[in-house]
Amino acid sequence: MVLLLFVDLDPQLAALGPLGGFFVLRTGVPPRGPLPTLAQAYTASRFDTHKEVYADPITFRIHKVTQSIHAPEPRIAVSVAHQALAARLWSVALGAAALYGRLPDLDPRLLHWDPDGSAPDDLWLSEVRPLPATAIGEVVRAGHLAPLAAVLRSRYRISAGLLWGNAGSALAGAVRQLDRWAQANGRTEVGDRARTLAADLFAHPDLSNTLDPTTLRRRSCCLYYRLPGGGLCGDCCFTRPPEH
Repeated sequence: MVLLLFVDLDPQLAALGPLGGFFVLRTGVPPRGPLPTLAQAYTASRFDTHKEVYADPITFRIHKVTQSIHAPEPRIAVSVAHQALAARLWSVALGAAALYGRLPDLDPRLLHWDPDGSAPDDLWLSEVRPLPATAIGEVVRAGHLAPLAAVLRSRYRISAGLLWGNAGSALAGAVRQLDRWAQANGRTEVGDRARTLAADLFAHPDLSNTLDPTTLRRRSCCLYYRLPGGGLCGDCCFTRPPEH
């Protein structure tokens, strides 16, 4: 068992900065002004008629990604947008847990999201409240990924297996980045903590069958190969792009 050392979270979560942009979590008030919370994003109606640009953050984001990657069908953009947000959430939480031995409370009501932004300016935490590192599953998987999957599946033709596959792939990617950073900076204990926490997370039924335990290749496809010029991801379940 890896010992988790408890270190106070600093108000700016500054230790996350050196890990890379996906691990950074801004705190305080965004300079652009108020942003919707992820709680609002998970519950907003797609038929909301308010004129605010972010009245429905999920639809806004999917539309933006569709245009950006020239997706020929909506579910490809849904998958790409979903995996990016899952990667941000896992990276922030696992990075903090591995470095600090604690993680900030990422309650969707505290975590503000700019659906028009990119990492690290897409997420802002209004209040830094420490939680034990062992809470990471409830915080990310139950608090974010489950309601995010529910709203996406209610609106788009997208499978639960694909979305949880994205979540598993994103978690494995966060572990790999943390391990690389730990090795490069002589902080091998950080990589050990990340792997220990991830092993517990992958034991949950939602994630346990998402990756091959030996190769860490996905057991579902994220659909990236369907993009114009798209190829296979490094952990793709396919060895060559399928015929359309």
